[in-house]
Amino acid sequence: MTGASMTDAAAPAPPPAAPTRKLHRFEGSAIGGVLIREMINFSSYWRSTTFSSTVEPTIYLLAFGFGLGSLITTVGNGLSYEEFVGTGMVAMAVLFSSAMPSMFGTFVKYSFQHTYDAILAAPVDTEELVSAEALWMAMRASVFGCAPLLVAMIFGLPPAWGMLAVPAINFLAGFGWSCFGISIAAFVKSIDNFGYITSAVITPLFLVAGTFFPIDQLPEWAQVLAQINPLYHCVELVRHAAFGFEGWADVWNVAYLIAFGLIMWRVAIFGMTRKLVS
Repeated sequence: MTGASMTDAAAPAPPPAAPTRKLHRFEGSAIGGVLIREMINFSSYWRSTTFSSTVEPTIYLLAFGFGLGSLITTVGNGLSYEEFVGTGMVAMAVLFSSAMPSMFGTFVKYSFQHTYDAILAAPVDTEELVSAEALWMAMRASVFGCAPLLVAMIFGLPPAWGMLAVPAINFLAGFGWSCFGISIAAFVKSIDNFGYITSAVITPLFLVAGTFFPIDQLPEWAQVLAQINPLYHCVELVRHAAFGFEGWADVWNVAYLIAFGLIMWRVAIFGMTRKLVS
């Protein structure tokens, strides 16, 4: 036997390759990492955000509920105006604590702070980034949206077991509106353009959602448009949670909010991928 063959025979076999874990489309560690980052960052400014997200809807509640409430006895299905506005203002609080922060926050993070560039340098893709951001905003909205309801209860709104479902309703609606805000931020070219969205889209949506007056007082064409408004379905669910669910009507309201959230989620992912990757 030659020296070369003896060396080959004595060489140890290479160790078996370590099994590699298959990466899923959505990695829990990636989404969890973004969520933890947002929570830690939120701990530095939670006081101002909580103040602005809860006080403004509460002021609206006090102004409309107890201002106009002194002139209006009952509205809707025999509700006092305070009860009507108190439950409707929940949806407005959800809108203000999800759509608005996601619009401005997303734009600032990718345009000025370049936070998303740093996050995408880690093993996180755009889908996971958008999903985590929307989930975080929805979690905040689920809590902040309860403030007007608590204020209304202090001023006479009777508590009900169905109100325990309000945080879940807020989360479902907040996810869709958060994705809406991310989508807007992904497509606008300047932060100044948010004024158009706020004035021409967001303000009409919360005014024509059954928040301050029943939509059955509107012309038929306006009623149809109001029922397309996702905020209207959130208002309906919160009122039914407070005064009694209405079966299939609420199944439809939930289905509409789920569809709205899924559509806006995909639009947000497309827009942010186009902005950050393409």
